[in-house]
Amino acid sequence: MKKVECIIRPFKLDDVKEALREIGVQGMTVSEIRGFGRQKGHTELYRGSEYTIEFIPKLKIEIVVAEDDVEKVIEAVTQAASTGKIGDGKIFVTPVDEAVRIRTGERGPTAI
Repeated sequence: MKKVECIIRPFKLDDVKEALREIGVQGMTVSEIRGFGRQKGHTELYRGSEYTIEFIPKLKIEIVVAEDDVEKVIEAVTQAASTGKIGDGKIFVTPVDEAVRIRTGERGPTAI
């Protein structure tokens, strides 16, 4: 099993969710986050005053999938979340040693 973490623009959530649903992903966790990368924030004007927003609002989607499905998930998220501009986000893949469904006690791939 692998955990796929996707940092995306907030307005792309519906597109990404639909793309994941189409390839059979049944569950995900979405968190509102703030951060910056190469984009390094941006400057805005408010009531005549200029100020810098260093931490840009983003969403983090976390999905645990079978190892065989990782490439499909990466491809679906990449296509759905891309605008072609800096700040589109990142995808991280990490191993998951164990998963346990609390309600039933199922373990491993059957728990996801």
